[in-house]
Amino acid sequence: MRKFILTIVFIIPIMWVFHTFSKNFMVDPTFEKFLARKDDILTNESLWLLMIRMHIFLAIISLLTGPIGVLKKIRRTSIQVHRWNGRIYVISILLNFIPGIYVSFFATGGWISTVGFLILNSLWLYTTVLAYWNIKRKKVSLHSTWMTRSFFLTFANMTIYIVVLILHTIMNIPYSLSYTIAVWSCWILNLLLAEIFIRKRIFL
Repeated sequence: MRKFILTIVFIIPIMWVFHTFSKNFMVDPTFEKFLARKDDILTNESLWLLMIRMHIFLAIISLLTGPIGVLKKIRRTSIQVHRWNGRIYVISILLNFIPGIYVSFFATGGWISTVGFLILNSLWLYTTVLAYWNIKRKKVSLHSTWMTRSFFLTFANMTIYIVVLILHTIMNIPYSLSYTIAVWSCWILNLLLAEIFIRKRIFL
């Protein structure tokens, strides 16, 4: 069962990376559909496009390096690969903080969604920094615990997509309300799931 879960944890990010990259850089590289929902709130379209592209690109790096970092087998067989992979993961999240904060202020759903995104970005940075700080202090167990939380927050966008799909597409709840609910539930649900993995010691 544990091997099955770890396999899924490794496969899902790769699939989501393909989805995210193709959707935002191939199918709709100008973000036309995204911009259609933000005509009345954007103050600088060019700057927003730059920031959202940076945000997505850095998130993709996090999604690619995250699974490698949490897999115990890789940590045991090649500690150098684990360390360099971890550095790339941490740097991608540190660099993503400013773009993430910027795009938060233009979120669909108004200030309630903005606050939800600001909390998400702060938690993502906080958990990642604590994970790095603990490994520098040789506290491996605490490092793994905080890295697990950071790793699950990396999937926030996927959770938003799923929640919006259920609430808006299936249940026909207005998109703006569905999106706002999704923004708040993404970090709450993901952290709850992370705690389950921590208690079951799946990554530890």
